[in-house]
Amino acid sequence: MTPSVLIVEDEIFVASDIARILEDAGYRVAAIAADRKEALEAGPKAQIALVDINLRDGSTGPQIALDLSRAYGTKIVYVTANPTQIAPRADTAIGFIRKPFSDDAILTAVHHAVGEATQPLSPDFTFFAAPGGSSRSLES
Repeated sequence: MTPSVLIVEDEIFVASDIARILEDAGYRVAAIAADRKEALEAGPKAQIALVDINLRDGSTGPQIALDLSRAYGTKIVYVTANPTQIAPRADTAIGFIRKPFSDDAILTAVHHAVGEATQPLSPDFTFFAAPGGSSRSLES
C-alpha cells in the first residue's frame, strides 16, 4: 500500500509544488491543510505529515505535529524557513527541510519516513538525532 502524506502548508503554491513532487514519485496526498482544524481533520488519513511552522492560524505547526504524532503515530517532517521555531518537537519527528526546498529534499525525507531510503539523496534534509543528541544533515 502506498503511504499517504498530509501537507500542512498555508501557501497554496508551496503546497501544490510539494503535492506535485509527491504524486510524481507515486505517493498519495491525503490532503492539504492550511491550519490546525484542517490538519487534525485530515490526520487519520495520513501516515506521514510535512508540516510548516507558521500557518494561516499562527505558529501552530509544532502543536499540530505533536497532536498528529500522539493521536495517530504520524511520522513528521517539518518544512520551514524557521527551524529554530520547532518546539515542542513531535515524538515521531524525523527531521526538517529548510525552505526553499528541492524536490530531492522532499523525496529524501518521505523515503526515510517510510523506511525506503537506502542512501541519502539530498543534503538539504536534516535528521533529528535521538533525544539528547544533536541534529545531523545528510552531508555529515
